[in-house]
Amino acid sequence: MTGQRLSTGISGLDDILDGGLIHPRNVLIRGSPGSGKTIFGLHFLSAGIDAGETSLYVNMGEPQAYVEETADAFDLHTEQIHFHNISPTEEQFSERNSYSVFESAEVEQPDFIAELREKIDEIEPDRVLLDPITEFRHLTTDERQFRSGILGLLDYLKEIGAMGMLTSQSGGPIKDYDIQFLVDTVISLDVTSESRMVTVSKFRGSSFRRGDHFYDISTAGLEVWPELVPDTQKQAIDAEPLSSGVDELDELLYGGLDQGTITMLSGPTGVGKTTTGLQFLIQAALAGKQSVLFQFEEAEWTIRDRAKAIGLPLQAALESGELSIVEVSPDEYTVGEFEQLLREAVTDGTEVVMIDGSQGFQENLRGLADTTSALVRIGRFLRSASITTLLINEVHNITGDFQASEERTSNLADNIVFLRHVEYRGEMRKVIGTLKMRTSDFERSLRELEITADGIRVGEPLPQLRGILTGTPDWNEDAGGTDRDVADTDQV
Repeated sequence: MTGQRLSTGISGLDDILDGGLIHPRNVLIRGSPGSGKTIFGLHFLSAGIDAGETSLYVNMGEPQAYVEETADAFDLHTEQIHFHNISPTEEQFSERNSYSVFESAEVEQPDFIAELREKIDEIEPDRVLLDPITEFRHLTTDERQFRSGILGLLDYLKEIGAMGMLTSQSGGPIKDYDIQFLVDTVISLDVTSESRMVTVSKFRGSSFRRGDHFYDISTAGLEVWPELVPDTQKQAIDAEPLSSGVDELDELLYGGLDQGTITMLSGPTGVGKTTTGLQFLIQAALAGKQSVLFQFEEAEWTIRDRAKAIGLPLQAALESGELSIVEVSPDEYTVGEFEQLLREAVTDGTEVVMIDGSQGFQENLRGLADTTSALVRIGRFLRSASITTLLINEVHNITGDFQASEERTSNLADNIVFLRHVEYRGEMRKVIGTLKMRTSDFERSLRELEITADGIRVGEPLPQLRGILTGTPDWNEDAGGTDRDVADTDQV
């Protein structure tokens, strides 16, 4: 059984550990109060029960009744886990006060060690949790005795083929560096006001996913969401471009968007980014491609109303079952939870994803330290899974200097379609153009974009319009046509 992978019993964590813990190498779970160390350990013991093993919980801190209530709350096989309580009861605490003139180690260490070993020999456990091992310090006379005592205990557990898990409190006046040195595996739980993170810093004999990974504690117990990583095997994709359903828009893109690519629809507020993205998304769904809209900016009902007002067949796409809308409200999810939603969407067969938009992404997700890194990580994951991705990106300048993106993510995009407001004869108009298409050629012209009661309308190329990228658009009559010609044809 030596070297066998054992499940932690925690969703997502075994993936980080490259398949699970290694038997019989011991583990230290460290974290601040309330980080979930005890729940983590109970999951570990419960997974042993599920595998037909014997599990022993050695309680060195909390009242045993509290620990059992915690296990019951998460349905973690309370009745099958062996509990051994060596934390002081109220009566024992009173007795200790009466002989406080003695060092606690002098009085209790022999009884503690003998009692614990006797219990282990009695039930012959496969998994042992000592929670928290830092209480062991109070039962030893000095640091040397503390380290040798723990090392002896860990060696004994390995000798009998049992896997030991210890918990310790990180931070505070008493450090646990010495315990980290003694064990084979170190897993840290970190809690902030916005998120919870789990980090593996040591795992002897195995590779593992480095970095911080989000986790949470809910009624389902402790769940871990590994940071997204691109798949090494790219999935097969349809060679046919994804059509918008608007002929002139497809002409601008030389047929549509290549599937499996990332397209950034960039522009200021009110220019039609979301509507243009929805045009592609709805057409994909109506063509039988499973599609998901992750909506950060608006409520679902406003999307439905807006689509109805301009004639987009959103309702038909939703009723087909191929399109779903996931509304991401402020502070509803951590970055890790959102990445898990994406992971599940890909697993469920989603082919097209639209994220609306980058500004809401930055503001709505908890625990987001670096927007650029998160978007790049998500984009690479979706591209590796051959998901056609639409990213709605807002720039704040309604007019003036041109920017494709304010989050420095333009290098992530395979395609950049930009939309701009322009002024002509005192009237605001919209234009659309293509800045970049990595996998195909594209039209270099600008076209007028109109959003009407009958849907999106894209005009003919506008050779007269110059200066969009400089931030000062103007009309060059020598390029063809006159102001009167332009006005009469209603191009701009």
